[in-house]
Amino acid sequence: MSEVQDFIRETVTEHPVVLFMKGTAQFPQCGFSGKAIQILRELGVKKLVTVNVLEDGEVREGIKEYSSWPTIPQLYVKGEFIGGSDIMSEMNASGELKTVLQESGALDG
Repeated sequence: MSEVQDFIRETVTEHPVVLFMKGTAQFPQCGFSGKAIQILRELGVKKLVTVNVLEDGEVREGIKEYSSWPTIPQLYVKGEFIGGSDIMSEMNASGELKTVLQESGALDG
C-alpha cells in the first residue's frame, strides 16, 4: 500500500467525519464541495475534518482509488465511505444522513 493510501486510511479511521473536498470548509472551490459542507453545517456536525484535494494531486487521485468512486467530494463517517454530494443530499432529505452522523457521535445531542 502506498503512502497516500496509508494517509487516507489513517485520516478516515482516526476521525469520526472526514470530507475529501476541493477547497476548504471556509472556501469551497467547487459547487459540489460547497453543497456538501452546507449539508454538514445544517446538520450541526462539530467534529468535521476536511482534506483539500487541490493541495495534493496524489491524494486527489488516491482517494478515487481508495473508494472506487470517481468524483470529489467524498464523505466518510467512522471510516466508512458514504458518498458524494448527490448521495449526501438524498440521505439528508430522507433523514438517513442525520442518523448516521448521530450514531458516529459527530452531532451535538
